[in-house]
Amino acid sequence: MIDGDLVFLILGVAAFSAGFVDAVVGGGGLIQIPALFAAFPATAPATLFGTNKVASIVGTTSAAIQYSRRVSIPWSVALPGAIAALIGAWYGAKAVAYLPPTVLRPLILGLLVLVAVYTFMRKDLGSVSHEDEHGRRSILIAVGIGGVVGFYDGFFGPGTGSFLIFLFIRFLGMDFLRASVTAKILNVATNFAAISFFATNVEIMWKLALTMAACNLAGAVIGSRTALRHGTGFVRKMFLGVVSLLIAKLAYDTYLTW
Repeated sequence: MIDGDLVFLILGVAAFSAGFVDAVVGGGGLIQIPALFAAFPATAPATLFGTNKVASIVGTTSAAIQYSRRVSIPWSVALPGAIAALIGAWYGAKAVAYLPPTVLRPLILGLLVLVAVYTFMRKDLGSVSHEDEHGRRSILIAVGIGGVVGFYDGFFGPGTGSFLIFLFIRFLGMDFLRASVTAKILNVATNFAAISFFATNVEIMWKLALTMAACNLAGAVIGSRTALRHGTGFVRKMFLGVVSLLIAKLAYDTYLTW
């Protein structure tokens, strides 16, 4: 039996790493969620997901603030997208009760492979901003992205930040840094919605969640500063690295269920 203090230490390190990765390109759940499940294999998944969201929202909010000081936020699309993401995440969290999230795994695996291949082949993708003035079309695209990815985040979650960044670059012409800060705004909304649902419907391990939140915050501060210092090239490389790890993790999990 692992000592309780050691569990907190290990999960704190995992939360710090998750905060760093999440601040740069998203995908912190790749580290934090498996760590929680490994530490508490007998605990209800909903409790672990709720605990994870509490730990994540602090780091995500901090990263959004850090980015906003150096990169202008396109509020005309970020705010409608965040509202749609909040609503989508709420219903996504509710949907977990009716459909096992694992049914999405093969679909998400395929989508991540396409995202990785497309980003790798398009060397200039996200290196320079190609944004036009955001009008009604951009707002509708942002609302669509927010609603769909928000639902996915509430329902399943892995790779949410990476999907948001890719879609903002591909369909709204943002560069990696601008897409990343916009993704953080939507991610704060999805985390808030999920926490609101989980906190009123399942038990959350608050002491652990707040400890991990502090560690996630520290990682997010360092991660966002590193991304801003090294620019879009660094963020692009991190993006491809995290997406590749997500593909490997989902492929392994899918193999285990066969």
